[in-house]
Amino acid sequence: MPFASLRGFLSLQTPLQFLPHLSPPTLLSTRTKQPLCLSVSFAASAMDSQSPCLLVLFGKSSTEKELAKSLKDNNSLKLPDNDKFSILLHSETRIPVEENCFRNNSFLNCLSTTRFGRFLIWSPQLPSTHDAVSHNFGELPIGAVCVADVQFKGRGRSKNVWESPRGCLLFSYTIQMEDGRVVPIVQYVVSLAMTEAIKDVCHKNGIPHLDVRIKWPNDLYLDGLKVGGILCTSTYKSKKFNISAGIGLNIDNEKPTTCLNAVLQKLTSVTYRLQREDILAAFFNKFETLFDLFIDKAIQCFLQLGIPRHLTDFTYL
Repeated sequence: MPFASLRGFLSLQTPLQFLPHLSPPTLLSTRTKQPLCLSVSFAASAMDSQSPCLLVLFGKSSTEKELAKSLKDNNSLKLPDNDKFSILLHSETRIPVEENCFRNNSFLNCLSTTRFGRFLIWSPQLPSTHDAVSHNFGELPIGAVCVADVQFKGRGRSKNVWESPRGCLLFSYTIQMEDGRVVPIVQYVVSLAMTEAIKDVCHKNGIPHLDVRIKWPNDLYLDGLKVGGILCTSTYKSKKFNISAGIGLNIDNEKPTTCLNAVLQKLTSVTYRLQREDILAAFFNKFETLFDLFIDKAIQCFLQLGIPRHLTDFTYL
């Protein structure tokens, strides 16, 4: 079913009762003392896991920019384990950024959402984008995203820890939901939005479609090899589920399996290479539409749109 036909599912009335009962995954929050702000270099290559982290705050509109200033002025943000870090506003970053750093302005210029992705935290190197948004959920607006060029304590399922080098799109963002019955399914909306985003970027740039597929429960596969993964965790507070959704997607690093650009080069002689900023903007543009449909018609929308075309091993239902 084409993405353009999504709105046709608004009239569906499939009941939710056929789904097995699942409790939403939880992430226990911890209180940490306010870290000391330090001045650090932009260059991720000059940093290691012992260096203080740098967080740069961006906003697409004046409202988000004012929030960024308030968070910095009030020292509102924190990292787990008392990790030290410093904060800069985008307007304060006068030092030239490395060529292969995330191009934040390019991302924001391509973004057309009203909620998701509009408040951005970027770091050249961070222990975990997922921990960054989880530990600051109450301070951040819903839809805020944290992006890192390098990640050395990335989180996976079953408490797995991943080191993520350059060439990967690494980000986590905030979602809020009220219906606990469908919270466990939101990760599939995230997965579907990413597959649609990759297809959309390929189409807009006139390059062959990359058939990225979803493998249950949280992996992204291309040509039979894993190129990405999704992690969604949640806490429950004030009758709402606060969800932190994280994605790692291998765009430009062929190790340990393959990457999107390596497969693309096999399909075409065009020199164009997929960029992290374009895919992230396309992801949020797709996710916001899909999420609104999901909340409105929940499971039936997911079933009709996700299973037939994208899932390669859906053993849950």
